[in-house]
Amino acid sequence: MPMKIFPILQFLLCISIAGFSQSEPAQVTEYADSTQNFVEIAGFGSNNSHTPFWIQANQFGTVPLDVPAGSARVSLENYWSLSSSWRAGVGVEAVGILNEHNKILLPQLHATLKFKNWELFVGRKKQHIGLADSTLGTGSYAWSGNALPIPKISIGTSGFVAVPLTKGWISFNAFYSDGFFEKGRPATSGLKFHQKAFYARIGKVNSKLKLYGGFNHQVQWGGKSKFLVAESGNLPDGLSNYINAVFGTIGGHGDDVTHFDSTNRVGNHLGSLDVAIEVETYGTSIHLYRQFIYEDGSLFYFEGIFDGLNGLRIRRKNSYGSNFEVTEGVLEFLYTKDQGGDQFEGGNGKKRGNDNYFNNQQIRDGWSYYDRTIGTPFIPPTSQTSWKWPAYNNFTSNNRVMVWHVGLKGTLFRNIQWHTKLSYSDNSGTYRARFLGSPKQFSGIIGAQTHVNALGGMTIKGSYASDMGDLYRKTQGFMLGIRKDFSFN
Repeated sequence: MPMKIFPILQFLLCISIAGFSQSEPAQVTEYADSTQNFVEIAGFGSNNSHTPFWIQANQFGTVPLDVPAGSARVSLENYWSLSSSWRAGVGVEAVGILNEHNKILLPQLHATLKFKNWELFVGRKKQHIGLADSTLGTGSYAWSGNALPIPKISIGTSGFVAVPLTKGWISFNAFYSDGFFEKGRPATSGLKFHQKAFYARIGKVNSKLKLYGGFNHQVQWGGKSKFLVAESGNLPDGLSNYINAVFGTIGGHGDDVTHFDSTNRVGNHLGSLDVAIEVETYGTSIHLYRQFIYEDGSLFYFEGIFDGLNGLRIRRKNSYGSNFEVTEGVLEFLYTKDQGGDQFEGGNGKKRGNDNYFNNQQIRDGWSYYDRTIGTPFIPPTSQTSWKWPAYNNFTSNNRVMVWHVGLKGTLFRNIQWHTKLSYSDNSGTYRARFLGSPKQFSGIIGAQTHVNALGGMTIKGSYASDMGDLYRKTQGFMLGIRKDFSFN
C-alpha cells in the first residue's frame, strides 16, 4: 500500500469520527437494527470425505471441511430501545458440528451499544467489509466472510452517515477496532489484531448516480513467533509499537525489534483501496467496483497495479411474475499474479515486488483464523492443496491466481428462490514455489430454497456443488437443511 499515505488516512478517519458524531437529524428519525433469530439443522455429504468449495467457502467458518457431517445452529439477537436515540443489544449464534471432529462454534457473540447510526460492540460479529458484493460474489479481497469473525472491540458507524451541512450529498461509513487471534496457532502465539476502514459516498440515498471510495486496513502484530525474531521469541509489542502498527510507519521500539521490523513495518499489514460507481434506473440497480490490493508498499510505487478484484453487479427492482426469473447477477475478475514482480529489495525507490499475499516471514501462519483464509477463499491454506502440490513453509502455497466468477439468483415457479455460483481459476502457486503448469480449477454450486407452512412456516433448502480440476480433489457434494425463523416481538 501506499503506506506513506497512512498518516493522512488516519487523520481523515479521526476527524470523521470526532467531527461527524451525529447524522442529519432531519433524515433519520427511526433506527432499524438487523436481527437474526432462527434455528437450523443441515446435513452435508460428498462422493469422498471433502466438502466442495462453494458449500464451505465464505460461510464464516461454520461449515465443516470433512463430510459426512451434520450441523445444528441457533441464532438469537435482539435490541432494546433506551431512548429515542440509544439502543442496546446482544447477539449469540451457536453452531454444533457433528463429524469426525465434533465441535461447537460461536460465529456471533457480542454486546452492542448504539447511538443513532453509531455503534460500539465487543465480541464476535459477522461483518462484510469493502465495496464488493458479499452475496453472489467471491467476497472482498481482504475480508470475505470465509473465517470465523475475530473477537474485537469496535467503534464506528452502522451504514453510511450523512456529513452535516451537506444535505445528504456526502456520507461516510467508518470504524476502528482492535482484537486478538486464537490460541494455539502453528507459528505464533498471543497475536494481536488491529483493523479500521473508511468509506465515503457522494450522492444521496435516492440519487441516480452515487460514487464511492475508501480503504480498509488490517494488521497482525505483537505476540511471539518462531521465525526471524529475537532470541526471546517476542515480536514488537507495547503502546509505541501499537502506534507504529496503526499508522503503518517503518521501524519499531524496544529490544525485540529485529532487522526485519526496522526495515519493514511492525506487524503484517494488508488491505485494499476501493472505488465504486452505482447507477439507479427505474428497473435496475448497477454497481461497478474495483479493489486495489496492498501489502508492503508496492502500490505506492504503482507496482502490482494490475492486481485486484473487479466486479459488476446488476439487480432488477421489479418482478413480472414469470415462472423463471433472474433477479440479480454478479460478474467478477480476480487477479493476484503480478505482486509487483518477483523481486523485493526494500528501501525507497527500490523494487518492492514479491508481495506474497497473505504470507509473512515472521507471522508464518499468515492471514488466517483457525486455519481458514480471512480474505478471498481463492487464496487457500496450504493444507487444502498439499494433497497434490508441494507444501510451502508458509500459510498459503497459492497466492498467484486468476479467477473468473459468475453469480446469479432468481425465482422459479414464483415461490422457489434459486442461486448459482460458477468459478474458474488459473493457479500459479507463489513466486518462491511456483506450481508447474498453472493448474486449472472449476468450482460451482446451485442451490434453492422455498417456504413451507409446516409448524407455522419454515424454509427448506438444499444445494449441489462440484469441484473439477487439478487444484482440489474432484468432488461432488450436497447440503440439505431446514430453518425456522422467529421474532421476539
